[in-house]
Amino acid sequence: MKKKILSAVLALSLSFASASCGKKSESGADKNTVKIAYLPITHSLALLEEAEELEKESGLKVELVKYGSWNELLDALNSNRVDGASVLIELAMKSKQEGIGIKAVALGHHDGNVIIAANDIGSAADMKGKTFAIPHRQSSHNILLNDALATAGLTIADINVTELAPTEMPSALASGQIDGYCVAEPFGAMGVDLGVGKVLFTSEALWKDSVCCGLVLTDKFIDERREDAREFVESYKKAGNALDKEKAKETAKKYFTQSDDVLDISLQWISYNDLDITEEEYAALVDRVKQYGLSDEPPAYSDFVKNDL
Repeated sequence: MKKKILSAVLALSLSFASASCGKKSESGADKNTVKIAYLPITHSLALLEEAEELEKESGLKVELVKYGSWNELLDALNSNRVDGASVLIELAMKSKQEGIGIKAVALGHHDGNVIIAANDIGSAADMKGKTFAIPHRQSSHNILLNDALATAGLTIADINVTELAPTEMPSALASGQIDGYCVAEPFGAMGVDLGVGKVLFTSEALWKDSVCCGLVLTDKFIDERREDAREFVESYKKAGNALDKEKAKETAKKYFTQSDDVLDISLQWISYNDLDITEEEYAALVDRVKQYGLSDEPPAYSDFVKNDL
């Protein structure tokens, strides 16, 4: 079992570590290209699917710039080294709050997160005093952990929370370093496939139509290339609508190193259709962001979300 875990984690770590850039570097400027940052997770599949189709249809090339961590991706986005990103929406909200010129133009997906717990944890009440990992404080994974605890009358103060890189979480659970985790897919599915943990909650059970990742574009790109921005977002949403489970798996296998079993598990929990960010969905997100202390003043929907390119 230990050998299987180490092999699987190594494969995923290599997937995260290797950079995947297009024909130009971050500093390049190509008016026929839109450069979008992403992490190699199933939450970014609508973007990956679109990248293959848009150039065929219109000649506008999507240059995918792959990063190994949210902090690296955010630095590129906030400094205009890329035109946009598929990113944790809470991180984008925080950047907007701090004065960075970005707009959220679509969701990344619907649902698609799980809370994985050690096999001896049977309920939310059993989480008390345990150690759970999240990838970043500014994340829906943090929110979902709070939501799960609330079902048993607990708060985040009743557990130990640590931030870990997604690739480290399954092995940390296997070694007993942590008792569970909530993170972007496919790392939850990986823990299940390896047998080191089980699904304690799906995001849908805690927060239906939860908002997690979003597609954001820089104000600079929108202002200077509005028609390209409009075409890109329309194509992105179309790609999401086309991603049924079979197509999503086919796309994932082109970009990721996960096994069929891991992808089959992971893709049970996620959907990519109807990726507009509605005011109702955003209001539910803002309520949780405030309730759980992620931000006291998240950006208003009208300032942050742009549905009318």
